[in-house]
Amino acid sequence: MGILYSEPICQAAYNNDFKEVQLLLENNSNYLNIQDSFGGDTPLICACKQGNNRIVSYLLQRNADVNLRNKKERTCLHYAVRKRFNFLDYVLIIILMPVMLIGYLLMVSKTKQNENLIKMLLRAGADVNAADFSGSTALHYACEMKNQAVISLLLEAHADPSVKNQEGETPLDIARRLQFSNIESMLKKTS
Repeated sequence: MGILYSEPICQAAYNNDFKEVQLLLENNSNYLNIQDSFGGDTPLICACKQGNNRIVSYLLQRNADVNLRNKKERTCLHYAVRKRFNFLDYVLIIILMPVMLIGYLLMVSKTKQNENLIKMLLRAGADVNAADFSGSTALHYACEMKNQAVISLLLEAHADPSVKNQEGETPLDIARRLQFSNIESMLKKTS
């Protein structure tokens, strides 16, 4: 299931195969920022798509380029912000929810993992205002996903709430359209 990559290191990063990523990089350091021929994803983007934080951390320690873009003009930060719970996470959360709040705690820990991923990328110098092929920045996506914690991380990193995407919408417009009044007021403070 998932995506198939032509570059073995991209596949390993996507599949959360830490040992394989390490092995491939030790054999050839040029793999660090290699772009897959299919969609232009780098190993870092692949790891961010899946929220594989340990691999992200390892690649960043080796100075992977956080601002490389794939064919959709997206950086790893776009994917980290767009990351949703996968189907299995939801199933586990629903099954475990009645059992002593384990489901809730699982959800909290997954959310924290994602916030840590975004913090890592920002610390590594990810361009917080990079726009993809649709003109959307990470802040646009965070607003669409109603993710307050991530929005405040992006705003702390000087994300610009006044950037318009190709639809002519700013992150503030998205918050208004989706009626997220608390997010709207967060964005108004910074603009």
